[in-house]
Amino acid sequence: MIEVKDLTFSYGKDRQALHGLNFTVGDGEIFGFLGPNGSGKSTTQKILTGILKGYGGKVSLFGQDISFGHTQEFFQKIGVLFEFPYLYANLSVLDNLRYFASFYPKEQLRDAYELLDDLEFKRDFFKKPVSSCSKGMRQRASMARALISNPKLLFLDEPTSGLDPAGAVLFRKIVEKERKKGTTVFLTTHNMLDADLLCDRVAFISNGSIVALDTPRNLKELNSNHSIIIDYLYQGKREEQTIEARSLKAGIPFAYDEIISIHSQEPTLEDIFIQYTGRRLS
Repeated sequence: MIEVKDLTFSYGKDRQALHGLNFTVGDGEIFGFLGPNGSGKSTTQKILTGILKGYGGKVSLFGQDISFGHTQEFFQKIGVLFEFPYLYANLSVLDNLRYFASFYPKEQLRDAYELLDDLEFKRDFFKKPVSSCSKGMRQRASMARALISNPKLLFLDEPTSGLDPAGAVLFRKIVEKERKKGTTVFLTTHNMLDADLLCDRVAFISNGSIVALDTPRNLKELNSNHSIIIDYLYQGKREEQTIEARSLKAGIPFAYDEIISIHSQEPTLEDIFIQYTGRRLS
């Protein structure tokens, strides 16, 4: 679906933003592209979606080099959720969707009412100006705009930004539903929980270079110290010990009366990102 080879980009003589990126994204894959502000992730997405020109290297989408492939047919295959809601504030949510839907063939479109219902958008606000909507409702409307055309390739930039926990869970379900339909998803985010729960693979980008690329599970296993914490009671006192996981093969190697809990010390994706780059995501 996406193939990137030796991708470079510069905003000027001394502002090299991308330093030879190489990665692929398979059909139906949810691919996470993770990095702090200024790392190059937004630049990469803008190149992939045809917003930025003048890059070096080769980029192919749908098996076609995008240097000469940004046709109307190309744009009709993709959907984009920008980090900041891209909507006309003086128009209603429905009028926004009708306007953006007008750029696509009718047979390709989803029903706006059903889509907004799936996104749990409040019906009382369907016909009210976007300016009257909360940040969370605007994010739902922006997701509806990205999905209205049934895209084959969906670009999501900070999709759960501005959502409460319930809204974030809903969006993750929506993305999973799209994947089950065969949609490929390119996800850029600061939210490591979204990446961990959704992505088949993730790439960490720092200072314009990819420093790690693998499945979340493999990255965590590779960087784990393979130790566990055991919380237990012994002679009326609550105790805690950290041991190597492999030592459990021979049984718990200390005296106890009752095991309260056993937890692995598997690192989080953010722990791993900091380990690779020395930087936090925010």
